[in-house]
Amino acid sequence: MIKRTLFLLSLILMSSCGSYNSIDSFYEAHKNDDQVTAVRVPRFMLSLLGNISPEMNSLIGNTKDLRYMQFPSATPERTKFLNNSMNNMTGSSFIEVYRKNDNQKRNVVSIREKRDAVKEILIYNNNTSRGSFLYFNGNFDPVKVREMAKNEDFQKLGDGLINQFNMGSTPGINQKEQKEN
Repeated sequence: MIKRTLFLLSLILMSSCGSYNSIDSFYEAHKNDDQVTAVRVPRFMLSLLGNISPEMNSLIGNTKDLRYMQFPSATPERTKFLNNSMNNMTGSSFIEVYRKNDNQKRNVVSIREKRDAVKEILIYNNNTSRGSFLYFNGNFDPVKVREMAKNEDFQKLGDGLINQFNMGSTPGINQKEQKEN
């Protein structure tokens, strides 16, 4: 009886941590892939990202973990793999707030709630040439999250993150090339 109870408790514990672990697993498994940009923002830098807009500042202020990953999606097989990976990651533990499908193109905003707060936000975009996800972990107002998804504010945050970290180019290489010319 005690073994069965311990087994059930361990299953419940593992399932409650499942989405974070799957985000972690996906991030760790693919951060070293070719042509992948992966950013895990340290807490002290989150305040810099809050300067994008007042809405972003209110969101960023409650963030404990922020990750962004951009990856090539040039072949139909790769696009399908990425779409399936994101679907599996969110599975039944996330609630889709917004989804737009256009053949293999995807734009999805999913959240995970606990009581009256949103604890996790996952924004996935794939335009069949490039895929990306933006992940937040913290305490967020559900009404604000739905409003931001509707107004496409998360896309603006992704763009702001790219600009903030100068991900449009390869920082060390381009700066070196400019100095040599």
